[in-house]
Amino acid sequence: MNYTLHQLEIFKKIAEVKSVTKASEQLFLTQPAVSIQLKNFQEQFKHPLFEIVGRKLYITEFGEEIASAAAKILEEIDAINYKSSLFEGKLAGKLTLSIVSTAKYAMPYFLTGFIEKNDRVEVKMDVTNKMSVIKALENNECDFAMVSTIPNKLKIERIELMKNKMVFVAGKNFKEPEKGVTLKNLIESTFIFREQGSATRLAMEKYLLSNKIEVQRKMELTSTEAVKQAVIAGLGISIIPLIGINEELSNGQLKVLKLKGLPIETKWNLVWLKSKNLSNVASAFKEHIIKNKENIIENKFRKYHNSNKY
Repeated sequence: MNYTLHQLEIFKKIAEVKSVTKASEQLFLTQPAVSIQLKNFQEQFKHPLFEIVGRKLYITEFGEEIASAAAKILEEIDAINYKSSLFEGKLAGKLTLSIVSTAKYAMPYFLTGFIEKNDRVEVKMDVTNKMSVIKALENNECDFAMVSTIPNKLKIERIELMKNKMVFVAGKNFKEPEKGVTLKNLIESTFIFREQGSATRLAMEKYLLSNKIEVQRKMELTSTEAVKQAVIAGLGISIIPLIGINEELSNGQLKVLKLKGLPIETKWNLVWLKSKNLSNVASAFKEHIIKNKENIIENKFRKYHNSNKY
């Protein structure tokens, strides 16, 4: 056998999330890259590690054993790297983040400089919906969370990061009236929602309710990317964070519906429990954000942050 630590890490993550797509998002890899590594890893064993039933991925009993062994091996590797870094006087350890799915378009840029400077720091980032992020924060399962809606029931500290603008979008074949689209024109459209627990869904529901729009046909999908692809395919219309659709707007796959009360604008925040004792790594990351956030926003998001086009 000639499997790599990279393959062990990928299979461990797939076993945790039961999805190649989710694993690729959390590991910052493309889905084809993860699929190839999974295939190569599987070829080294006589027994199946997983099986696909319908569209769901299931880890076999043998696969669970391998995933458990992989976790132990990776923990030992972490321990070796950590001890080595301490002797070299470098910052080392884990940084655990839980972020809402739309924040995946922003958080990597806030991480880049920190990781480049501290290459012995391991980042674990869970990309999920608002409800799950708040749960992870409440259960002390992460160092920091990135959200646009501040959880009122928790005592937290926060650093305000940047704007989160949400717009109504339709596919390129959506026919707009000559005088411009109005809310009344949308009544017979299919509205595509995120799942329950998503901050984007909550914002969309509030907008429709405040404008007395009765939804006659709707579809529910479990990720912003899935919603975006459904709108591109012409299945319906939706409210989507602007930051995640720049390319699709530029190439004409999507178009913004200019309606009253839009864009909806909130703020992304880095939050953590007030009672949490931050590790050396977490404290260093907090200081990195405080010191560099303005430069990151200016250099990476200036056009998005200052745009009044929509």
